[in-house]
Amino acid sequence: MRVFVTGASGHVGSAVVPELLQAGHQVAGLARSDSSAEALAAAGAEVWRGDLDDLDLLGQAAAAADGVIHLAFKHDEMASGNFPAAVAADLAAIRALASALEGTGKPLVTTSGTLMLAFAGITGRPGTEADFAPSGPRVDAENFVTGLAGRGVRSSAVRLPPIVHSSLDHHGFAHILIGIARQASVSAYVGDGANRWPSVHTLDAARVYRLALESAPAGSRLHAVADEGVPFRDIAAAIGRGAGVPTASISASDAGERFAFLGSFVGVDNPTSSEVTRKVLGWEPAHPGLIEDLEHGHYFRPG
Repeated sequence: MRVFVTGASGHVGSAVVPELLQAGHQVAGLARSDSSAEALAAAGAEVWRGDLDDLDLLGQAAAAADGVIHLAFKHDEMASGNFPAAVAADLAAIRALASALEGTGKPLVTTSGTLMLAFAGITGRPGTEADFAPSGPRVDAENFVTGLAGRGVRSSAVRLPPIVHSSLDHHGFAHILIGIARQASVSAYVGDGANRWPSVHTLDAARVYRLALESAPAGSRLHAVADEGVPFRDIAAAIGRGAGVPTASISASDAGERFAFLGSFVGVDNPTSSEVTRKVLGWEPAHPGLIEDLEHGHYFRPG
């Protein structure tokens, strides 16, 4: 299968591209910089130069492919506090990709997040693939994608947990939390830290994307989740050990100042099941869990 991948040189993309190539697929990747283009070419992928704002190019690349995996997101916009702009750009890009695939039966695999379940009011139990919100940031894109099943697209949305971890991760939430702990000289959690975050190893997540491309039923919501829910205080403790700083509780009112744009997320309870995804795709995680990966030490070595 000839697969067009956005975000192909990013954290998850750097695992998805070789996963696809090793499975015998051809890959064409979107690259917005010379360094990204060089990395993709070196990996054996065809390069399409452009970015998420090049909607005509996205449509052309999707039309030339047998399937599409959409990983790119304007994380820099989100980190700078302009989350609405990043969300709008993501939805516009998905619409451009979808327009080229309607009526073809080709697969479109996009990216969402498990944290949306917590903000949808799923509490007291792990969120499942059947749970969704009617609307909201990134939720609108996910709902649009699953709705494409009725428009001749074998669509699926992969929900990633807040921490996707491995040595391939250079800018994700784990690194941000470590940087905050080092700057404050303490690794903090909110309240008693019993709130849970799911996680997955990058290589396990990459396999979910490939399997979704190859076999996910149209309109699927999928969970690339290995650790169903790690207590945030355990995450903070592992970061404290690795960074050589103490661990301490802070109040919810102090979270915004301490964690900046992550302030509204660090106290969220987000246990998430992947039982349906494992059955539908025949997927089982094979790589280390979050705490074990943090204990390996690669997150704390000078970069």
